[in-house]
Amino acid sequence: MTAASDYQLSTKSPQLLRARCVAPVSRPPIADGAVKISGQRIVAVGAWRQFSAAERQRATDLGDVVLLPGLVNAHCHLDYTGMAGEFVPPRHFTDWLKLIVAAKGTRSDAEFAADWRCGAAMLLRTGTTTVADIEALPQLLPAAWEATPLRIISFLEMTGIKARRAPQAIIQEAAEKIAALPKNFHRRAGLSPHAPYSTTPELLRRSAQAARRRRWRITTHVAESPEEFEMFMHARGRMFDWLRLNDRNASDCGLGSPIQHLDRAGLLGKNFLAVHANCLAPGDAARLARRGASVVHCPRSHSFFGHPKFPFAALTAAGVNVCLGTDSLASLEPKRKQPLELNLFSELRSFARKNPRIAARAILRLATVNGARALGLAGKLGELTPRAYADLIALPYTGDTAGVHDAIINHGRAVTASMIGGHWAIAPKS
Repeated sequence: MTAASDYQLSTKSPQLLRARCVAPVSRPPIADGAVKISGQRIVAVGAWRQFSAAERQRATDLGDVVLLPGLVNAHCHLDYTGMAGEFVPPRHFTDWLKLIVAAKGTRSDAEFAADWRCGAAMLLRTGTTTVADIEALPQLLPAAWEATPLRIISFLEMTGIKARRAPQAIIQEAAEKIAALPKNFHRRAGLSPHAPYSTTPELLRRSAQAARRRRWRITTHVAESPEEFEMFMHARGRMFDWLRLNDRNASDCGLGSPIQHLDRAGLLGKNFLAVHANCLAPGDAARLARRGASVVHCPRSHSFFGHPKFPFAALTAAGVNVCLGTDSLASLEPKRKQPLELNLFSELRSFARKNPRIAARAILRLATVNGARALGLAGKLGELTPRAYADLIALPYTGDTAGVHDAIINHGRAVTASMIGGHWAIAPKS
């Protein structure tokens, strides 16, 4: 695996990569296929025989592998990687919130930075090439960005309830921190007002306005638990009582669902990622679709909390773009003594087990094409197509095209190679 500094200085990408199978995702798989790359981008994808003799002579033959787009992780908390296995599945969602707030208070910036780097390394070796990460400590970002070749969108987390800070000051500080970040073609930042229950309506409104004005993406945890739904829909319940005891103004509760709450604040739009969206009122799916918002589902975290069934059918029937994220290791339960790992293939398998009637190719789109669309990078990431960035991964494969998507979904090991922007992040073995 290449270090980030070596990545920036690595040799020019090979012009042509040959594989037993190429799975572009946005089109059917290609047996004995090849991907032609120029600089950072793909210029052609097709059957090996379609390329000229001169191109084939200079090609890199990767052998018995399937080449596919690098995975797009649309929601992650890299800072929390070191909390793996610290918490058991809670009886109530608010119990977990209390525990993680307490745990965060015991860690130093150096520990969070080490956790971030560890999580990024996990994602890289398990096929993610782009991650949308929630960042609670933006001061860590310049060094963190340098530590990995991953393509990253860092969403700066904001709350404002406990600190009692003015929303305008919170937004201004976030904007200044984003402006101070190093400019890089595959690193950017956005805003993440944490959740409806941990923010004020004014902070949500100002966040939406700032993101639209500056063309940032924006993401929020929303409608994650029945407790949150009951708080906003009916102004009652465990979360409502807990936050009222902590002096949260409850005048925004009892006015409709959490999704409707965000809509009133102006957050729902084409630049918005609604994380979780497990608990919807009638009309919420149509509302999300009408505004062009995307929804990020985190299957293993969803299971950890025992949330109500994810409304995938209702969302997709309404036309909502649904994609996948890993969430954090603080909300995953170890299985059979296996170490916990940030791994989008594990999320794909978890989703497939719960949705056995959905075709493997459609499931794969959730972590590729759909994730790219949610991040405003449709046609540039998540598919192997001309003009897309040369972000791709290779997995061992000896089958034919008929079974390739099922094999990808069930892949359980590290990738054999990873390329980001035309450079090897994990070089293939010669």
